Amino acid sequence: MTDWFWVRHGPTHEKNFVGWRDVPADLSDVALIDRLANFLPNEAVVVSSDLIRTVTTADVLTNDRTRLSHEQDLREFNFGDWDGRHWADVAKTDPQLSRDYWEKPGDIIAPNGESWNMAAARSRVVVDRLCAQHNTIIAVAHFGIILTQVQRALRVSAYECLAHKIDNYSVTHLHEDKGQWQVKCINFLP
Repeated sequence: MTDWFWVRHGPTHEKNFVGWRDVPADLSDVALIDRLANFLPNEAVVVSSDLIRTVTTADVLTNDRTRLSHEQDLREFNFGDWDGRHWADVAKTDPQLSRDYWEKPGDIIAPNGESWNMAAARSRVVVDRLCAQHNTIIAVAHFGIILTQVQRALRVSAYECLAHKIDNYSVTHLHEDKGQWQVKCINFLP
């Protein structure tokens, strides 16, 4: 039995696709960070992807909690050639593909990147491994990866899952028991 407290990293203020590009998070909202740290369970271990925006967010939330090694497979979706480009620019150069990527998520792959299903599969391996090792986990991750886990818990399509909002610093609490998943809350801001 494992409780997952998924936290989306602090804001980057980027206006372009940000997948595997390593951009920092703005951690200046100390009051919100303190509320979040106090809301999260003390007995939890803390894990994050290896990208700086999640690493630094996780570091400010760790306090006296045990910090696990960074997990590369918890990175955001790999947007490939779109990473760093503005949404409108991508829509002009790849109009049908970019529309399908969001309207028919699943097997649609960004150029030199990955699909929703590929990201979900790589993150699932980490999640399953950590479920076998820990009872309470704070995972600081990214919009896309958090939604792949919400999809798993709700047992809905990727498209349906994209209707959920995942704000910076929000908590999405999922509960796993013998392979069965439940959603406790999505996008809660303390």
